[in-house]
Parts: sequence; structure tokens; C-alpha cells
Amino acid sequence: MTQESRPTSPDPENDAPLRLDLPAVTSQLESFLHREITGRGFENAIMGLSGGVDSAVSAALCARALGAEHVIALCLPYKTSSPDSLAHARMLIDQLGVRADTIDISPVVDAYLANVPEADARRRGNVMARARMIVLFDQSEKYKALPVGTGNKTERLFGYFTLHGDDSPPINPLGDLFKTQVRALARHLGIPDEIIDKHPSADLVIGQTDEADLGISYAKADLILHHLLEGCSVEQLAEHGFNMKELQTVKRRLDSTNWKRSLPTIAML
Repeated sequence: MTQESRPTSPDPENDAPLRLDLPAVTSQLESFLHREITGRGFENAIMGLSGGVDSAVSAALCARALGAEHVIALCLPYKTSSPDSLAHARMLIDQLGVRADTIDISPVVDAYLANVPEADARRRGNVMARARMIVLFDQSEKYKALPVGTGNKTERLFGYFTLHGDDSPPINPLGDLFKTQVRALARHLGIPDEIIDKHPSADLVIGQTDEADLGISYAKADLILHHLLEGCSVEQLAEHGFNMKELQTVKRRLDSTNWKRSLPTIAML
């Protein structure tokens, strides 16, 4: 990843460490997708298109890497999904000219949830995310297409994803990009403002937003995560003016979800 020169010390008001050489990043990710997809014997890519900025960027990159005719975008709404999500997904499909299909996951999800009426919103959301992957991988067989992931680096570091759900696709072009960097790349790629500017949401629960769940904005979280990964401590960042409560929020999520980013633990005999 190409960045501009960093400031000499961490600064909560300076986002320079997160800025990218967007043309270079675009070229690198296009090459990655073409190499990984064709190198595994596929001509087509398939992904879930949620109407959010992450899946929009993944779809746009795949269209550039393979040609729009080789990209299949699946809209996989649940009955409580926001109508705007589907409208934004269709807007992007029309813009990119990719192939598309819509499959309602409500019957599949409801068939299971009817047996677990005590399931809270979190469990229900995880069931939806995993149901989407069942459909995605089944449709990948239909279209002979490799599933492509859409999760960003911030979500992965926070553990803000469903295990064996949205982390399942075998390749992911956005996994080393923070959420704010994905937004910047989206503008560079010409993704519609309606998609970029709306509040990010997993769209699993009515009214839910990512930043409300996380307790911090992506802009602040990404800068803190960057400096923590560069080796700064919470105490050092606090000395440079970062908010201690926000630092603790980020560090706690980073430390408590490490297990979600690890391969299965095998008992070695």
C-alpha cells in the first residue's frame, strides 16, 4: 500500500497516514483480482452486493479486472432489509453493467428462526449473514465463479464480522484497506455519492449503524488502529492528544477479537 509521508509524531487531527496513492492502489488491486481469479481456473467473479460502499468497491474493481460481463452481483435481502439498500445495489449494477440476480433469503432464515424464538438480534443477524454465504457459494457453482469478499481492514481488526459468514470468500481485495480508505477509493472509482455518504450499516437490524455498534466513528478508529499497528502504545497516543476513552474502545475491541482472525486451532499429535 502506498502512502504519503507520515507526520513525525501521531496527531489525532492529521489523517495523512491514511491517505493513498489511489491510482496505484487501484492498479494493484485490479492485478491482484485478475491474478487470483484466473490463476485458480475461473473466468468469473461473484459477490454479494449489499448497497454499501465496501461491496460496491469490490464489484467495481472486479469489473475493471475481468470485464463487467464476468462479474455476477447477488442482492440477498431479508424482509427487514432497508429498501434503500436494494435501490443502491441496483444503481451500482446499472452503472457497472455487471450481471446480477436477486434472491430473498427470508424463507431460509425464517425456517430456522421459527425453531429458536429466543434468538436475540445478534443471533438473528448472524443467521442472516451465514444464510447469505450458503446462497453465494451455491450460486458460485451455478455461474462457475469465484466468490470475492468485501470486508475491510477496520471490520476485521474489530472482529466486526460474522465468523463463517462474510469472512468466507477465498479472496478479498479490501482486507488491507481501512474503512476511510475504502471510501476514498470509492470516490476515485466513481461510486455514486448516495452509496459513499450514507451511514454504514450491516443492515441486519432495522435502524442499526456500524458506528453506533462500535461506539466510535470510522475516521477516529482508523487513525488509532493505524498508529497501534505501527507500534505506538495507548499511553503514547494519549500523550499526543488522542482521547483516552476512544483509545480504550479501540484497543479493547482489537485485543478481544484476535481469535476471530486466526485459523482453526488444531490439536497436534
